[in-house]
Amino acid sequence: MRSWMANGESRLQGWRRAREFGVPPSMIESATARRLAGDWAGACAAARVDVDLHLRAVGRAHGRGFAAMIRADLRRMAPELLRWHLPRIAPDGLLRPGLTMTLARYPGSAVHLVARTAPGWAAGGQRIGLALWEPRSRDPGPYPHARPDRRFRLDLHPHLWAADQAAELRERCGAESWQPSGEGYAAHRWEAEAAILRAAEGRDGPVTVRLGGGRRLVLGEDRPRRADRGGDPTGMVLPWAATWVLPDLELLHAGLITPDRLHPLVAAALAPGFSGTPAPAPTGPADPDGERLVECRGEVHRLGLVDGALRPLDHSEEELQREEILRRLGGPQLPCLAVVTGRGRRPAFLDEVRNRLDHGDHDGALAVAEEHLGPGARLPEGELRDEFAAAVEERDRYGMFRAGLLSGEPGLSGKVTLGRLGRRGRDHRTRPDKSTKR
Repeated sequence: MRSWMANGESRLQGWRRAREFGVPPSMIESATARRLAGDWAGACAAARVDVDLHLRAVGRAHGRGFAAMIRADLRRMAPELLRWHLPRIAPDGLLRPGLTMTLARYPGSAVHLVARTAPGWAAGGQRIGLALWEPRSRDPGPYPHARPDRRFRLDLHPHLWAADQAAELRERCGAESWQPSGEGYAAHRWEAEAAILRAAEGRDGPVTVRLGGGRRLVLGEDRPRRADRGGDPTGMVLPWAATWVLPDLELLHAGLITPDRLHPLVAAALAPGFSGTPAPAPTGPADPDGERLVECRGEVHRLGLVDGALRPLDHSEEELQREEILRRLGGPQLPCLAVVTGRGRRPAFLDEVRNRLDHGDHDGALAVAEEHLGPGARLPEGELRDEFAAAVEERDRYGMFRAGLLSGEPGLSGKVTLGRLGRRGRDHRTRPDKSTKR
């Protein structure tokens, strides 16, 4: 996987794709409505977060008071805000796979509230798991990296997932003092964030900052120094969220995003003068008669549903058969047929479907297809149908992983269908490496 630190432009374009497709406005609206109604489980479901904890069992194991603390955190959590801020990988801004991230720790207990992402081979649907972790747990579940990663921790950054602390985002990201450098480092915040880390750990000492590419910087000595590649030279590591500039801050500064495209809680913190809700995704005008018009060889023709399939209404069957034969022989395609098969709008139409499916937005991808083919139309044979079939296969793989039916990467001794990942040049067997830091 190519590092997003290779150049600032590609890194920001990756985050822009994540913001456009990773947390759609429909998810934000639905999850927010359920959270405000007191339905934290419903909010998680709307944000495609799988809850792997049972509060009654927690109460029996740790007492009612402890269960009440967990419940309070679940109620203030905005799961779609958590999804918004999770680390992602190049080039498409998908969730970084195989992570276990601490969201909260509790006094007098070794239990962590954690968010987990599936390994890359089971990451279809881009779902997040929410669970409790404790050192002596005998049932880590299907996730291969059950222990919380000390670098990817969010317990020191509740403003990235808790609705009641989201207003602190502006101060914690250092929006007032930040100066663009193009590297993405939040160096203006490192000393303050290192102090927060030391206070949380209850000890003093140097803090290691991982800069990417195996490079290290040590804070807290007479002067910051670069450390050799390899293991961390100190016992404390600056969390990922404190190492890098908030992507939304950079996107706003570069003009790659506007406040109406931000999560409302993020927009309220970074653009105080803005008030409103995320702008809906653009859609085409609906035809009350279920027909659409196409310019076809100098004339305006109609397309409509016939037995559930989009069909040209102004061409005879004999003409359509001749045109199809001509197309197969390499001739130009009839514009009406091009729209029906989806080939006529492939760059914009098919790519948008792929992007939404990659980020787990099946409903959004289906809405895009219906916008172009008509409501209720059957998917034509070809790449479009293949994309949806691959997405279903990937979701099934994730379901089997969650059920414990796949304990390791499938396909090493049998047939493997790579789906979209293979066709787009990404290997589903690739593990996250040291070059993908955000």
